[in-house]
Amino acid sequence: MRKLLKDTTIEVIRAIAPLVVVIILLQFAIVKAPSSNFIQFCGSVVMMIAGMILFLIGIEVGILPAGKDVGAGLVQRRNLWVIMGVAFVIGFATTIAEPDVIVLSHQADTISQGMINGDSLVYIIGIGLGIYAAMAMLRIVFGFHIAYILAASYIIIIILSFFTPPGYISLAFDSGSVTTGALTTPVVLALGIGLSSVIAGRSAISDGFGILGMGSIGPIIAVLIMGILTR
Repeated sequence: MRKLLKDTTIEVIRAIAPLVVVIILLQFAIVKAPSSNFIQFCGSVVMMIAGMILFLIGIEVGILPAGKDVGAGLVQRRNLWVIMGVAFVIGFATTIAEPDVIVLSHQADTISQGMINGDSLVYIIGIGLGIYAAMAMLRIVFGFHIAYILAASYIIIIILSFFTPPGYISLAFDSGSVTTGALTTPVVLALGIGLSSVIAGRSAISDGFGILGMGSIGPIIAVLIMGILTR
């Protein structure tokens, strides 16, 4: 545990340091914001580092093992609907709790002056990812080639783009990107790796990965359809 704490702390500091250095340089060279604002920034950096360390340790210690156990346990049920149902629920639940998704939905609500409801957008994104997470589990079970699924999905996206308002097109692609955040990524990946690792003759590397690539497509399609329906 001590080694994990040390390694995680170093990792977080390395990730945050470039941004902090740039802001400090800008503060003294160009911006020259009030000292009270700069002090608040320094305090927030300390809290952010502490929060990220605890968050990442929690993922490593609890979330990843639990996800792998759930994925491996689903195979023992030998029920395809249960596997897909659990994958959908986990994908949906982690997405609506994803900080990046919440930030995007609030920004969309604010900028559109309420025309795009932030709460509805969160759930639409969650449903989209949940559906494609279930499809990803289905692909692992039956061994479908991921290239076919990706090609078909992007053809659907291109077609929907011709009928969706321009504002929703941009929002849709951003919705796909924010789903691969710090919470959704480890949970969904661990679920897929756990599932593929217990299926005989299957590779956890080739089957367990690619789930996030598929998962990010679901929110894009869901938001495009949302745009068409609210047109």
